[in-house]
Amino acid sequence: MTTRLEALEDWAAGLLGQLEPASRNRLARELGQALRRSQQQRVIAQQNPDGSKYAPRKKRDLRGKQGRIKRKAQMFQKLRTAKFMKVQGDGNAISVGFTGRIARIARVHQYGLKDRAERGAPDVKYEQREQLGFTDADLDLIRDGLLEHLVAR
Repeated sequence: MTTRLEALEDWAAGLLGQLEPASRNRLARELGQALRRSQQQRVIAQQNPDGSKYAPRKKRDLRGKQGRIKRKAQMFQKLRTAKFMKVQGDGNAISVGFTGRIARIARVHQYGLKDRAERGAPDVKYEQREQLGFTDADLDLIRDGLLEHLVAR
């Protein structure tokens, strides 16, 4: 995967150097938004970048809970929204990521770290669930977006 990403970067470097800064900024913004949509669709499908499913949630005893029980709740419903999944793009780089307190939650799940579910609770080891990452389709999306931008110019 990294060799394919590096090959794409080498191929695109010469083409991007020929664009004026305003055009590069517009291209970066468009590609960043397309990448965010791709990442959001993958999170909705509950898949890691390699295509494997997310590790299931730990079973919980919901018997004592009053009121409605959501049985089909998906993980990261709010995390995948544009409010939390931010895109930054300028003429030199594109980044899709999380900011603030949400970034800590995403990092714990991305790398499978230990964290506390709430204040005073014991540390829990979370399963690795990658919200962000490149798939082959994402690399094709970047390449095709760059080509479309150059042809439309």
